[in-house]
Amino acid sequence: MIPLASSFAEIALLLVMASAVGMVGLWLRQPLIVSFIAVGLLAGPSVLDVVASGDQIELLSQLGIALLLFLVGIKLDVKLIRSLGWVSITTGLGQVGFTSIFGYLIGLALGLGHVTSLYVAVALTFSSTIIVVKLLSDKREIDSLHGQIALGFLIVQDLVVVLSMIVLSAIGIGAAGGGHGGGSALTVLGWGLALVAVVVIFVRYLADPLTERLARAPELLVIFAIALAALFAAVGDAAGLGKEVGGLLAGVALASTPYRETIAARLAPLRDFLLLFFFIALGAVLDLSLLGAHLAGAAIFSLFVLVGNPLIVLAIMGAMGYRKRTGFLAGLTVAQISEFSLIFIAMGVSLGHVGQDALGLVTLVGLVTIAASTYMITYSHPLYRLFEPLLTVFERKGTPREPHEPAAHPKDQSPQVIIFGLGRFGAAVGLRLARRGVRVLGVDFNPQAVRRWRELGLEAEFGDATDPEFIIELPLAQAQWVVSTVPVHPTGVTHEDARRTLMQLARGAGFTGRVALTSHSSADTHALLRAGADLVLEPFQDAADRAVEILCGAPPEARTPIPEIATEGRLAP
Repeated sequence: MIPLASSFAEIALLLVMASAVGMVGLWLRQPLIVSFIAVGLLAGPSVLDVVASGDQIELLSQLGIALLLFLVGIKLDVKLIRSLGWVSITTGLGQVGFTSIFGYLIGLALGLGHVTSLYVAVALTFSSTIIVVKLLSDKREIDSLHGQIALGFLIVQDLVVVLSMIVLSAIGIGAAGGGHGGGSALTVLGWGLALVAVVVIFVRYLADPLTERLARAPELLVIFAIALAALFAAVGDAAGLGKEVGGLLAGVALASTPYRETIAARLAPLRDFLLLFFFIALGAVLDLSLLGAHLAGAAIFSLFVLVGNPLIVLAIMGAMGYRKRTGFLAGLTVAQISEFSLIFIAMGVSLGHVGQDALGLVTLVGLVTIAASTYMITYSHPLYRLFEPLLTVFERKGTPREPHEPAAHPKDQSPQVIIFGLGRFGAAVGLRLARRGVRVLGVDFNPQAVRRWRELGLEAEFGDATDPEFIIELPLAQAQWVVSTVPVHPTGVTHEDARRTLMQLARGAGFTGRVALTSHSSADTHALLRAGADLVLEPFQDAADRAVEILCGAPPEARTPIPEIATEGRLAP
């Protein structure tokens, strides 16, 4: 063990290690959780052995877990749960059932006991909502159809996490050495009902007026939220329900307030900071010399999660009538386990149901699947093109649940301009073209954007600008312009430029008209022109030029609402 002068010096060293390892993880484009697990293993007895202040670190770890469950509870709004579509519920429950059953059978085949196999199988069903939301947001796919479906079944998984921990707490009642207070099952049940009743009364009469008053001082609102999470966690632990269930109920108590998003946003960094100590505490009890015996099992379980979970999502969505592309992209989001998997196994260890070897096994699976799935989600579109020929079996003919076939257009009614990207800029361009009598077809992979476009009386198709099958089926023959207003954000380990991809696919599909793309820098503009673009629009620069013209006396264009959309006309030269 490396001798340190005090607990303060020990914590300082651990934070420095976390920063250094986190920088390496950032360079590798890995989520923070991978760096945290690595720090825990490095600080543990098998490497540096710097963890001596076990009680202090355990306290921070427990507070971090309570806060994590609090933030899960604060997201469990009844309205949000009601809004889940059948595809999210069916896919989420189907994936959980498939992973649990086959994970259990794999565990038995590897020689694990029945209880250990069950724990490991359930732990493998949880995917990391934090990681998936971050990656999809970085790729600007959070509002796409597959992104919305993925968010839906991740919420279903969160509900399964909640139920699993409640069941685990109930099973652990009275277990020797479990670390929970409480007596008989009836006593704990009574405490549980009492806590639920307190939450109901709090939500009904106190939550909104109290948070509205506290919101006048945002710092006080945050302190109140932390205090509520700690209080419920302490009561839950004393009652025998566990800190996890108590923290969850505290979050539910604030889930219906209008300030829940503010609370969640302000507490997320604190959650990440405290979870560091959970992984340090986890690493302090793991002996890396014993993990070698689990390498084969970890490899098998990792392969099962990386391949099996996406396949079951793909199969369920295909059976429900979604395209193989949508199912594949949504399925990749469940190709990892989450921080809840490790917390779930740690609860089992504390209750004496499973040993440290199971915790080490799931930790290895977490490292492999989280690291690998990060690249899989980032490279999702190239991976789809690679495996697309093998995925036909997962798509029903006609894909009834997803608009796939573009509408047929008579030759004299074919669109003159096809706009990809119906955001603010794309919608503004399309509306102004339609006002001049130009026939416009809008394309977007956000179902809400397509619906809003159609409500304006304009034609729109749901589709992806990087999907070759979709591009081929568009009415490109009579179109004079293909315009892309899709934003490009270089993130992750790869940077796929949807504008260049669209230009190449359109030319390959026989489009002979002109291509207009958008850019936000002069260097990018020159690169796109060299790549073959006929026109590059720079929205900010163009708007600034027009503003200067107006300021210098040029008459501004009328900005009145457009009551009707013309159906005939020609493009301005």
